Formats: sequence, structure tokens, C-alpha cells
Amino acid sequence: MKAKLKRARIGMSMERGTFTKWHFVAGDQFKMEDVLDDFETETASSEAGAPGDGVTVEVLVGEDEVAAAGQDACIVESA
Repeated sequence: MKAKLKRARIGMSMERGTFTKWHFVAGDQFKMEDVLDDFETETASSEAGAPGDGVTVEVLVGEDEVAAAGQDACIVESA
């Protein structure tokens, strides 16, 4: 099943931030808790872990692009 993963808030005041690195591109398989991306705001950095095993279908926000909290970041398909 395909699903859109959203950029979660790092803190209560976070409105937007920048994807600094994607660890998987379209077609890549990942395992639960693999790091999918690195994300930075003005005050914090974070990594997003995969919610389960799957395949990256499409990255919707490129590296060095700004995304709002709650914005769709990528599409994945569960294994």
C-alpha cells in the first residue's frame, strides 16, 4: 500500500525547515527505523526514521528545499 509521509514538527514553534539529505531515492528499499532524511530548522536538526519496511516511490521535497510542518515529504510503499 502506498502512503505519503509528512514532515513532523521538531518542536512546538517549528513552522518550516530544510531537507538537507535524503538517504533513499525512488526505487530504494528500506527497513523499519532506517534513517530516511536529515532535516534542519533554525534551532534544531533531526532525522526521520522509516515507520516500517518498504520502498521509496517518490521524493516530493528535494534536498536543500524548504518544507512546512505537516507537508507531504515523500511517497513510500510498504513491503
